Amino acid sequence: MDVFQALVLALIQGLTEFLPISSSAHLILPSRLLGWPDQGLAFDVAVHLGTLMAVVFYYRRDLNDMLVGSGRALQQRRMNPPLRLALWVALATVPAVLAGLLGDRWIEDNLRSVLVIATTTLVFGALLWMADAWGRQQRGLEQLGWRSVLLIGLAQALALIPGTSRSGITMTAALALGLRRTEAARFSFLLSVPVILGAALLKSRDLLAQPQPVDWTLMALGVVVSAVTAYLTIVFFIRLLERVGMLPFVIYRLLLGAGLLLWLS
Repeated sequence: MDVFQALVLALIQGLTEFLPISSSAHLILPSRLLGWPDQGLAFDVAVHLGTLMAVVFYYRRDLNDMLVGSGRALQQRRMNPPLRLALWVALATVPAVLAGLLGDRWIEDNLRSVLVIATTTLVFGALLWMADAWGRQQRGLEQLGWRSVLLIGLAQALALIPGTSRSGITMTAALALGLRRTEAARFSFLLSVPVILGAALLKSRDLLAQPQPVDWTLMALGVVVSAVTAYLTIVFFIRLLERVGMLPFVIYRLLLGAGLLLWLS
């Protein structure tokens, strides 16, 4: 992988990690459509670290409140909103962790095809449109119960399938359960912190076990470009979401899925 390919892939990761359009699909497509080599474990770790830094910085106040408030709640032996939100994030993360441990290898071997990406892009794009158009959009995170949180977590587990989009499927579930758009996005992005951190740690473990040398220049490029791009994407997305909703991303998904099916035919 040369510098140009690394730059493009880092931009793709930063742009698509938090938009409801599937980062995994967009990272797979260059190798499938253009014949680019696989970016490798080291670069995967770098771009995941970059996007993790972006979401942690954007939601630093929420994360600090969860940490400090949870400590205060434990001292006082009384539930409070920050501890409840932290528990909800933890609960919604469990299904994705279990699904990853049980099915990640099988998905890696069997579902990383253009046909699967095209199908999931279309299907989950349509579901996102229906949830956005028909959801009540009246609830905040403080009104979530454990059943709703678990449903969002189960939806997140589906994001292991390429083309689904982790942010897209969690926001779809949250909107269908009646959350407001900005609250659905906020919960989805907070859920990304343990998921991205866990993925980066697992990939780092595998990276330490492989004998190939690491290109630190490409690693640094991946971290910086994905971090800056992801942060700007979050800012842009939240502002756009308040004005126009999910429709632009639904249209993009439908066009992308249809284009991929035409390319396959």
